[in-house]
Amino acid sequence: MTKLSVTLVQCHLVWENPSANRRKVQQLLNPVNKSDLIVLPEMFSTAFSMTAQAESMQGETIQWMSRLAKDKQALIIGSLIVEEHEKKYNRLICSFPNGAIEYYDKRHLFGLIDESAHFKAGKQRLIINYKNWRICPMICYDLRFPVFSRNHQDYDVLIYVANWPETRIHHWKKLLEARAIENQSYVIGVNRVGNDDNGIFFNGQSRVIDASGLCLYEGNDIEDLPTVELDYQSLMFVRKKYPFLGDADDFTIH
Repeated sequence: MTKLSVTLVQCHLVWENPSANRRKVQQLLNPVNKSDLIVLPEMFSTAFSMTAQAESMQGETIQWMSRLAKDKQALIIGSLIVEEHEKKYNRLICSFPNGAIEYYDKRHLFGLIDESAHFKAGKQRLIINYKNWRICPMICYDLRFPVFSRNHQDYDVLIYVANWPETRIHHWKKLLEARAIENQSYVIGVNRVGNDDNGIFFNGQSRVIDASGLCLYEGNDIEDLPTVELDYQSLMFVRKKYPFLGDADDFTIH
């Protein structure tokens, strides 16, 4: 498949209210009928609360994601708080139309607010294959760490789901562009909008960037639901014309 259509859900999140957030996202997505991949923000079911009730892998939100993926015949990606083996994770769920589930646990926990006191960090990144596209999904703060995001010629699309505040939004924009250029990959960043109950303002600025660092979609500070088409041949053209990935250093992550 040489084309991949991606829908970004840039929306406001209701504080610690999974049922309200599920209803909201469902309503936003009702008109969307032809999208291969739908990307939700970080902690889309609760907003970024570290004390919200965690769910299990058999919980209502993941079941809802599976139903949505089947209904839309699309891959659904978004993170939520999951508890497993008496540990809590900021876990990114990849829900496939055929009912399969894969997940990635946020590796880099945000030290400024002591996220590691509430969640256990993940150890490994995830590469999924979908419609012949290789996709590497990550979460928010991971964006700041280029070694962990390094393309070992094993992915075509790098995704960051986020609750990234307006006060540091210029970092978000620059780092998304940098990740695209250095990894010669499409980069998708999906951020929320609005104020949360901690008084933090989020102004969206979701992005889709191509392998040359050119922005294909730029969000603003309101709710938006763009669908952007990625082109595999364009990606291969850039990589063949500028074969920089073959000269990259290797790193071992401990």
